[in-house]
Amino acid sequence: MISGSPSPVVPALILLFSIPIIFYYMAPSILPPRRISISAPDELDDLSLFHKAIAMDSANFSRRPTRLPSAKSHFSTSLRRPKIAFLFLTNSPLHFAPLWERFFSNVTRKHYNIYIHSDPSVKFAPFEGVFEGKTIPSKRTQRSSPTLISAARRLIATAMLDDPSNAYFALISQHCIPLHSFSYFYNFLFDLGRLSRDLQFSSYIEILDNEPTLSDRYDARGKDVMVPEVHFNEFRVGSQFFVLTRRHALMVIKDRKLWRKFKLPCLNVDSCYPEEHYFPTLLSMQDPNGCTDYTLTRVNWTDSVNGHPHTYHPPEVSAELISTLRESNSSYSYMFARKFSPDCLNPLLEIADSVIFKD
Repeated sequence: MISGSPSPVVPALILLFSIPIIFYYMAPSILPPRRISISAPDELDDLSLFHKAIAMDSANFSRRPTRLPSAKSHFSTSLRRPKIAFLFLTNSPLHFAPLWERFFSNVTRKHYNIYIHSDPSVKFAPFEGVFEGKTIPSKRTQRSSPTLISAARRLIATAMLDDPSNAYFALISQHCIPLHSFSYFYNFLFDLGRLSRDLQFSSYIEILDNEPTLSDRYDARGKDVMVPEVHFNEFRVGSQFFVLTRRHALMVIKDRKLWRKFKLPCLNVDSCYPEEHYFPTLLSMQDPNGCTDYTLTRVNWTDSVNGHPHTYHPPEVSAELISTLRESNSSYSYMFARKFSPDCLNPLLEIADSVIFKD
């Protein structure tokens, strides 16, 4: 028998057939995530919801100033008092639910409603306590994509349709915590001293026009793609999280023109944050004097990583931190703060009554 060196063909074939397997397991960590598109059926579902909410608002406008909701639903009860709609946008469990439970404790449902948009592709335990039964029909969401605009509009429209007494709409992240008591926040929003000359309350949404990355963000879909709907001098950026009045919420769900541009896919993904562009641009164009240009949600961008703000961890939680987070450059305090890691819950609960909710 003649012996010889093994044929190089066999290792080559093994390597060749191994490449697809290796790529299958390695691709998710190498390639950027596939962008989620908004399907035509989802778009039609949203339009139907928006039309119903707009019709409901128009019908109730003719019956003001009674402000009586037209019907009861499983989300709310029919009451005269103006309410705050808390819109929780999440793709994970509400890790700070016990802190929010304490925030809502000793407050009657005459003052608020809760709505949750929960990404259906992520499975976790059902919500409990004040959050039980508050999930609205939801769709998949993805960071830095128009799906987050759709989710926020879906929350707003559902809240408007559910209860005409919802006068303010506060968009909240699962990573957000309250910085004051509910009563402090409610009294702040409905302080008659904050009424404008035309007897309107303002919306609290960050609207910036001098960011150094503004040009890159504007051209993220391609050169001049945004015109004629949005010219560069009209383009704005700001925090994703806001507190809108009902009239501004109505503007958001009525819009079709700007949405056609902001839902387009981006060519420059690194500069594409539609959820931070659409709402500031829309409201700046439609009612610049009706917005404060400031958000009520504090975020620490001093050491951001991959577009994510600083995340606070348990050793950082203290009375001094809460005091610092409340401080604002405007004439009022921040009401919420993000981003906190889930394991901050217990340290936050320990100072909830003595610090956070002690106004």
